[in-house]
Amino acid sequence: MTEKTKIVAGKLVVPNYPVIPFIEGDGIGKDISSPSQRVIDAAVTKAYGDTKKITWKEVLAGEKAYHETGSYLPDETIEAFKEYLIGIKGPLQTPVGGGIRSLNVALRQTLDLYVCVRPVRWFKGVPSPIRYPSMVDMHIFRENTEDIYAGIEYMMGEDETKKFRDFLVNEMGVDKIRFPESSSFGVKPISKDGSERLTKAAIEYAIDRQLPSVTIVHKGNIMKFTEGAFKNWSYDLAENEFAEQTFTWRQYEALKEDKGELDANKALEAAKKAGKVIVKDSITDAFLQESLLHPWDHSVIATMNLNGDYVSDQLAAMVGGIGISPGANINYQSGYAIFEATHGTAPNIAGTGKANPGSLILSAVMMLEYMGWNDAAEHVYDAMEHVFAKRKVTSDLHAQMEGATLLTTSEFADAIIRNMH
Repeated sequence: MTEKTKIVAGKLVVPNYPVIPFIEGDGIGKDISSPSQRVIDAAVTKAYGDTKKITWKEVLAGEKAYHETGSYLPDETIEAFKEYLIGIKGPLQTPVGGGIRSLNVALRQTLDLYVCVRPVRWFKGVPSPIRYPSMVDMHIFRENTEDIYAGIEYMMGEDETKKFRDFLVNEMGVDKIRFPESSSFGVKPISKDGSERLTKAAIEYAIDRQLPSVTIVHKGNIMKFTEGAFKNWSYDLAENEFAEQTFTWRQYEALKEDKGELDANKALEAAKKAGKVIVKDSITDAFLQESLLHPWDHSVIATMNLNGDYVSDQLAAMVGGIGISPGANINYQSGYAIFEATHGTAPNIAGTGKANPGSLILSAVMMLEYMGWNDAAEHVYDAMEHVFAKRKVTSDLHAQMEGATLLTTSEFADAIIRNMH
């Protein structure tokens, strides 16, 4: 009998037979959705027999929704995600022309899915451009509702733009707009509340998983009152709410200035030995270099939206590309969570069997972990390790691997199921 997932006393309570709404997706969405579900069903059966089972419930969004309902994002779809809390989706094409700026952004904004979580790990046998991909084990926490996702923009030449420009120049005394008559404008809101809940989720994630560090990635050296404030608010939160579980670089620097480098280093080493999470920060451009040169120095990354976009794609490229990069959009307070393929719709290969279902499969594994079904999740991880080690891959990875066996989308899913030991 199916039941509904609930939040009870602030904790997610998942029944043994939950309903999971899913959006098939546009383009290759149809190709990867069913194989991914087969893999997850097999893992759940392998781990729990008949005592647990997912009931998949299709809901509509994107082109399929438009053709069937006249809406790219029907109200019924939003209500289903609210009713069942946890869902999963394939890639969606943003409608061309007016209306919704982005279906993905609309879902995140409507359900206030304020964290985009992107774990990045390497599977043995997968081609990588870096020398030691096995050292990569990072978990990106990207703020999902503010910054550029707020969508506050004014296009050059429009009446609203002139009003905005005149307000800046005449009311606020701004004199640094180089070409005011030919400028477009964008506003970047970053709030204390939004920053704190993002960083809180990142620190709790590190504590729960016994991960060594949280790196606050920002461009606060230039944007001092937005991203610089994000850095300071994040440090404040760590030191005030997680004083017993964290040690911050800001505390290290204060101790170094007060008592000297030796005492500061002793305090840092003592914190590491005690299992405290080390909270540090890095300017975005420096982090993009650091993550390539010393990936082992960074575990959980907490960052704003635009930075997170850059960081997510670079880190994915380090371990095989976005075709096997999972993602989730989560509100840890309400429990709402939508897991998703992180790549595009690739309509040019739809229906050819070339699509890699790895991103959606691994996103579904993240879903299993979020539900607390960790044994089933481990079955998929283990099986994928075996399949990649045997060099059996889909078209995107086959082109980069000598001596590999080319599998179709469905055959790749079958291979994973066969290798669940």
